[in-house]
Amino acid sequence: MIKIKTVSKGAELISIEKDGFERLHDGEKDWNRHSPVLFPIVGKLKDGKTIIEGKTYEMSQHGFARDMEFERIGENSYVLKYNEETLKKYPFKFELYISYEIGKDSVTTNYKVVNKDDKMIYFGLGGHPAYVCDYPSGQYRLEFEDVEDCIEVYQLENGLVIDEPCKKQKFIRENRIYLNNKTFENDAIIIKNLKSRIVYLKTETKTVLSFDFKDFPYLGIWSKPGAHFVCIEPWFNTADKVSSNGIFEEKEDLIELKPNQVFSASYTVRFFG
Repeated sequence: MIKIKTVSKGAELISIEKDGFERLHDGEKDWNRHSPVLFPIVGKLKDGKTIIEGKTYEMSQHGFARDMEFERIGENSYVLKYNEETLKKYPFKFELYISYEIGKDSVTTNYKVVNKDDKMIYFGLGGHPAYVCDYPSGQYRLEFEDVEDCIEVYQLENGLVIDEPCKKQKFIRENRIYLNNKTFENDAIIIKNLKSRIVYLKTETKTVLSFDFKDFPYLGIWSKPGAHFVCIEPWFNTADKVSSNGIFEEKEDLIELKPNQVFSASYTVRFFG
């Protein structure tokens, strides 16, 4: 039996209870969030700034949507519409819809973006859910469903993506990422070119959850060193690269949407035990 709680600030999912046990980070110790949306950027901009249509705009890490009040339009369903405040940071007209569906043992997060402008809009999008996990104990691992022989792993330098991938063997052994208290010493692990569409959080004796990110090309893995949660993050794009020229439309893997066009994506977490 699954029960969830959501709030209008950021349309954020703040609780997932399965059979009376909390599965989502409490948003208190070590990190003050639970499962924020990343929009209209994922990660940081170089120097916190970007150039759009020849003008410079400032935007904080992961964008503004996670800190804004959404309009509730149904049970666990919300919308954020462009307004004067958003246009000062991001000069595109949009509507961002977020909703949550509960299954017998799963929760699906749905995103929908509508272009309300009379021109092409560009944006980044991602999720940042934090699941309860005593990963510093060294007993947990992430296991991919497929053999990942073409995977690329990237790391961050001062919040920006290092241009060249690192050796995947540094993190991945036998198609698994073994989590321990050193895993996140250098911030998030960013994974690209995955064949797998599902990743599992496991111990030697049990499967904790499965995470289906079928719509997303990137997967970010992150936690605070020593914290008792792990974030499994489906992304469409990443922070600026170290070599970024600062021009927004030239960021890698941005989503492009024509006037009146609709973009949709979702991810599903299934809990075991």
